Amino acid sequence: MSVCGLRVIKPGPLTLLQDRGRFGYQHLGLSPGGAADEHAFLWANRLLGNASNAPALEITLGGLSLAVERSLQIALTGADLRASVNGRSLKPWRTHTLAAGDRLQFGYASDGVRGYLAVRGGFEVALCFGSVATVTREKMGGLDGVGSPLQAGDELACPEMGLVAERSVPSRFIPDYRQPLTLRLMASEHKGWFSAAALERLYRSEYRLSPRSDRMGARLEGEAVESLVGGIVSEPVPFGAVQVPPDGVPIVLLKDRQTIGGYPKLGTVHPLDAFALAQRQPGCPIRFAPVTVENCAEQYNEFQGFMDGVRVS
Repeated sequence: MSVCGLRVIKPGPLTLLQDRGRFGYQHLGLSPGGAADEHAFLWANRLLGNASNAPALEITLGGLSLAVERSLQIALTGADLRASVNGRSLKPWRTHTLAAGDRLQFGYASDGVRGYLAVRGGFEVALCFGSVATVTREKMGGLDGVGSPLQAGDELACPEMGLVAERSVPSRFIPDYRQPLTLRLMASEHKGWFSAAALERLYRSEYRLSPRSDRMGARLEGEAVESLVGGIVSEPVPFGAVQVPPDGVPIVLLKDRQTIGGYPKLGTVHPLDAFALAQRQPGCPIRFAPVTVENCAEQYNEFQGFMDGVRVS
């Protein structure tokens, strides 16, 4: 049985319902969407013993205020958004038990960009093309099915389930979003469209994350990397693709990316690094380093296996 667990008092700048994304529909022009930082999203569900794809809230920058309608258990991960209940601080990267009548509030990010709030059993939301992932540009998914961010008065239903023992993520697995980030880059078939000098410039340069970045892509500021060709015939673009527009400054495509693109691509960023990139604030130093596809596949498979079998304390 599902009942209202949380009611939105203030939605903050951008609070979205997300799961791992909408797959199998890119041929229809639908972006996969999904949690921008899948690492933090998966930990939130894992702490509560939820299915890995259980819908959770992605809270961008903070500012969210929620009324607790009945007792429930939550997990907070990702950016430290200075959460509190009835004025008492709540630490991220752990579970918390709330009571009916509590008021859950979030300040604004002290580090990182996006915090994740999961509830025991996951929020109950109707699927839209196989997912609840909210893609506002495409008017797809979310609580209303048409891609709207959460609004004041929205009610979030969740199943009545027993509680798990209070848990926290071991400190060695908690990322520091304030640190400079090196993006491991798998070269694409377009590598030959860039001169050796341009590629050398890419790997020796330090970029800065632009404030124009969003869920669609991370825009960088810094050295241009000129392509030997202009536009190309539009082709599918994967998560983490590094496109080079006419100005030569790379753009890393993220979860709400377009399905096809006509700019040459330097390669694809390691998924774990793309998750971390979604948590960096504007101005963060960004570098690139080459890596093989085989190495990325091994590390990503290890990560997935870890999340499927990890034990938390």
